[in-house]
Amino acid sequence: MLTLHVIRNRNLAMTATKLMTAEDFWMMPEAPGKQFELVDGELIEMPTAGAVHNAIMVLLVTLIQAHSRQHRLGRTFGDGLGYILRRDPDVVRIPDVSFVRQENVPESGIPISFWVGRPDLAIEIVSPHDRASAVRAKVRAYIEFGVPLVWICWPATHTISVYAADGSLRELGPDDVLDGEDILPGFAIRVADVFNTDDMG
Repeated sequence: MLTLHVIRNRNLAMTATKLMTAEDFWMMPEAPGKQFELVDGELIEMPTAGAVHNAIMVLLVTLIQAHSRQHRLGRTFGDGLGYILRRDPDVVRIPDVSFVRQENVPESGIPISFWVGRPDLAIEIVSPHDRASAVRAKVRAYIEFGVPLVWICWPATHTISVYAADGSLRELGPDDVLDGEDILPGFAIRVADVFNTDDMG
């Protein structure tokens, strides 16, 4: 989800002199029904996802994970994994779906807390109330912090925006094929099938 709202209450607000760190963020008590990101040391609330959003997310995780496991390409994650993209001030972003190539998985294995560093693929699924400015801001953040491939899925139009590391953009329509390029070699799916929520089981 992409629309961002700054939390303004006495318990969670950041002061001008004390910014939240990724470690502070990790230790923060859970707020039922809410999800947050950390942007430049400030806590940001993310809106709750709807059913269509969740169905698309599950489909993409399932397909990417199956392909990745078959070819031993890396690790696939759904919504909820935070990536520490920058320190001082700290930035922790949480893609709807993400993938990390095997060579970028730490030798110690998957971390217990946030992932230090960027994913190789970040996927965001746009909801009806997400603003274009928020979408652009999140894409800029991913590209700025070196994410090689970003997919923005637009359920309203059944289209997908594909951003490369250099910021170049390809717009894919329902009849086009979305492929994993050199991040997920061999992965391909027709764009329309990403949004076929009536046939997801």
